[in-house]
Amino acid sequence: MSSFAETAMQRAEDMRRHLTDKASEDMEFRSFLTSDPKAAFEQEFGISVPDDLNIEVHESNPETLHLALPTSPQLTEKQLEQIAGGLCCCL
Repeated sequence: MSSFAETAMQRAEDMRRHLTDKASEDMEFRSFLTSDPKAAFEQEFGISVPDDLNIEVHESNPETLHLALPTSPQLTEKQLEQIAGGLCCCL
C-alpha cells in the first residue's frame, strides 16, 4: 500500500475513533450522530459531506453485533482523495 493510502486509512481510523469515543461519553452527541450522521460529521470535522456519500451508523446491543468491513484495499483515486480530505468511505 502506498504511503498516501496508508495516511488516508490512518486518518479514517482516527476519525472513527474520535466519533465512537465521543458517542460513548456524550449521549446527546450519540443521539445526534445516529439521527443525522452527515450533520454530525460536518460539525465534528468542519467538512462538507457530498450528497452522494451515504453514512450509516449502527449501534450494537447485547443481541446484535455489527461488523463493518473496510473497503477493498484496492481504493480508487477518488476514494483516496475523499479519505485524505476527511470524507471517509470506510469508518
